[in-house]
Amino acid sequence: MTAKVNGAKSGKAKTAGIQVNVTRGAGTGSVFGTTVALTPTGQDTHPEGWLFAARLVDGKWQVGLEGERAFNDLTAASPVVSAKEKQLFGQSFAPQAAGGDFRTGMRLPFATGASWSMPGGPHGWAGTDTPYSSVDLAGGNGQVLAARGGTAYTMCGNGRGWIRVIHDRGYATDYYHLFNNIAANGLAVSEGTFLGNIGTDVSCGGSASGNHVHFALRQNSAYVGIAGHNAGGWVFQNAASAYNGTALHGSTLRSPGQLLYNYGALGFTQGIIDSFGGTTVNKRTGPGTNYALAGSVADGTTVNVSCSKNGTSHTGRWGTTSLWNRLSDGTWVTDAFMWTGLATPVNGTCP
Repeated sequence: MTAKVNGAKSGKAKTAGIQVNVTRGAGTGSVFGTTVALTPTGQDTHPEGWLFAARLVDGKWQVGLEGERAFNDLTAASPVVSAKEKQLFGQSFAPQAAGGDFRTGMRLPFATGASWSMPGGPHGWAGTDTPYSSVDLAGGNGQVLAARGGTAYTMCGNGRGWIRVIHDRGYATDYYHLFNNIAANGLAVSEGTFLGNIGTDVSCGGSASGNHVHFALRQNSAYVGIAGHNAGGWVFQNAASAYNGTALHGSTLRSPGQLLYNYGALGFTQGIIDSFGGTTVNKRTGPGTNYALAGSVADGTTVNVSCSKNGTSHTGRWGTTSLWNRLSDGTWVTDAFMWTGLATPVNGTCP
């Protein structure tokens, strides 16, 4: 296991040991659990962890870590892995489309309608490492909630501090520094399920200054850049250095230390109007400025997209495009002034 973990580690931080936590099948020929590359306590770095499966064959253990083909094969044949997990692992750990599709279907990991501070903008899971997969969030009632439904696992062996939730579309989210967190060993959770309270727990290593949750995004069994992704109505943006990135809701910009209002999860066929610094965006009767005006929509408004079609070209925050989106009320808005998470139609092409 040590060789496996050392080979899978992406961080450059010194490892303070390998922790193997068998959560199912102890004493049998098939086991399942988590393994963690611990890091020294008090340093601005964080542990790395994986689900694992192992099988004893001819006196030798065959081991697969989350993200490896061996993990898929071992869990598919394991008597200690549920049928639901086998399906999840078969789907979620096969490579999913990542490039160009930034839709997550996630809320921020606290109550919808509440506002929390973002003490640390986009940064690496281990601090200054890349990709900048993580943000720090704190405040409110301190209750950390699942950003999207999925299957939850407690990563640290003593059951404290760190929860991973595996979602659909290859995504997973990590929540570290938790206090009073739930015990999870393949637990089905819904969006908004209580996971724990913000805290300063460093049971598997690292550091934490002030109660918060270290919230990280994963896809295809690895940390991915959170920039460009939407959670709770906010699109995160990197800065030149760790912790200094920002969040956008339409044209509203929030910097580290400021509050983020949780608008809830954005649907896969919804968009957020981004006037690129203005207050409203014009709506048209067809896909182009050669069509008549049909009112306007305020910056930051969440809209439902019925279908899309090419028309006149425009430039907005996210680039230049000729794509126009027909809204559920029959009017049209250029995709240049709307965040959807895709540069292509999110709900098919209009006839």
